[in-house]
Amino acid sequence: MSHRQRWLNLYLRNFEKQRMRHGTPATLRRTFENQARLFFHPPRGTRRKRTALGGIDCLEISTPRRRPDRILFYLHGGGFVFGSPDSHSALAAQIAHRIGARAILPRYRLAPEAPFPAAPNDVAAAWRGLVAQGVDPADVVVGGDSAGGALAFGLLATLLGEGAALPGAMFGLSPLTDLTCRSASFQNNAGQDVLLPAERAQSTIRLYLRARPANDPAASPLFADLAGAPPVWITVADTEILREDSRRLAEKLRRGGADVTLIERHDLPHVWPMFHNVLPEARESLDALAAWIRQRQDWQAES
Repeated sequence: MSHRQRWLNLYLRNFEKQRMRHGTPATLRRTFENQARLFFHPPRGTRRKRTALGGIDCLEISTPRRRPDRILFYLHGGGFVFGSPDSHSALAAQIAHRIGARAILPRYRLAPEAPFPAAPNDVAAAWRGLVAQGVDPADVVVGGDSAGGALAFGLLATLLGEGAALPGAMFGLSPLTDLTCRSASFQNNAGQDVLLPAERAQSTIRLYLRARPANDPAASPLFADLAGAPPVWITVADTEILREDSRRLAEKLRRGGADVTLIERHDLPHVWPMFHNVLPEARESLDALAAWIRQRQDWQAES
């Protein structure tokens, strides 16, 4: 464990976890957007522009290494109530830079103003809009963090159910996959998780789901049929309340025949790759993810 990891964990536990515990969606949105601008920075030469896919507002990110035939379709986290393509643009740019791709981040609607199924509908519409441009789905890597992981693997379940063409690879950074919040790690890691307050999770999910059941496969991909999935890479920390979401998803995908890589790190904060500007462990994880993508997608040559 690096010294920076120790200090970051201390800060998150004493300040950000309290904010997550008590903050309203409006407060969390405002604070996170401001923090992202201050602390999360993309590679030099990164360009951003707004675009629309399938009627959904999206952020497109290009880095100096990008090739137009390489695409990262990234879904931001934030518990379905905060976060945006802007707050996650630096993280997506760091991944895109490492794999020589351009990134697309849909601006899906947030709860409580737009509850389920608004977010997955927006994600699916943006995906179909991308494919309608002539993009080969096999040339796209789909990924997401936290709640964005639920949306990413939910999109996969939708495509599998439709018999549609699939992305070439998938990944999740501390993905949320079971909205029932009943896994063992929700209880066992409640005191160890330095960022997510376990007692707040269900109330936040209720804002998103309203009256829909949490085990609805359209909301919780852990309960969906994922047989036939493309290669998947997942990382999670052993102290996260969402640890079992990753373990159980990896097991389910393997039973369905997928090539799955699950990497567990020790005592790191939820979605630690976000802290790539300050945390060496974050850069290590991003490098490992990029190496895996390049190998699976045969994207070895740098442009």
